[in-house]
Amino acid sequence: MTKRRTLRIGVITDTHGLYDPAIEPHFRGVEEILHAGDIGDKEVIRRLRRLAPVTAVSGNVDDYEASGFPRRRLLRRGGLRIALCHVLYERGKMTPEAEAWLDREQPEVCVFGHSHRPTLAQHGRTLLFNPGSAGPRRFSLPRGIGILMVGAGRTTPTLIRLSDRAAASPP
Repeated sequence: MTKRRTLRIGVITDTHGLYDPAIEPHFRGVEEILHAGDIGDKEVIRRLRRLAPVTAVSGNVDDYEASGFPRRRLLRRGGLRIALCHVLYERGKMTPEAEAWLDREQPEVCVFGHSHRPTLAQHGRTLLFNPGSAGPRRFSLPRGIGILMVGAGRTTPTLIRLSDRAAASPP
């Protein structure tokens, strides 16, 4: 009998061109990093790849597909389907297009960004996970990243608060 291991996945979004080295201790040892868009500068992806392989989607700041990253992705990790997109909510409500996509695909988890608001919620059987923005602090919202543990047919999300000011970033 083969025992499946639990995967530890880093989750980040809305970096807006800022790479904050404060994420490194949290992402040390992750199998993969999911970036849910508004990358802002490909240097962010390059630096994240020093920590682990990166799977990313584009956001509005990235000019969507012009960035070279798709708007949405469906992944299978640890036997579960994970949807990755940037815009799920606009003005506090799930967009009709996003809702139709989730209802059609029915992933166990949807990782998203755009609102800069840390979110753990449910949409039917889908866990909605937005770690908040890891980029420059905007509005009165906290900065953050996340960890997603995936294994044995279950997911456990964790929100991680970052300092309101990014650490100095050596190249």
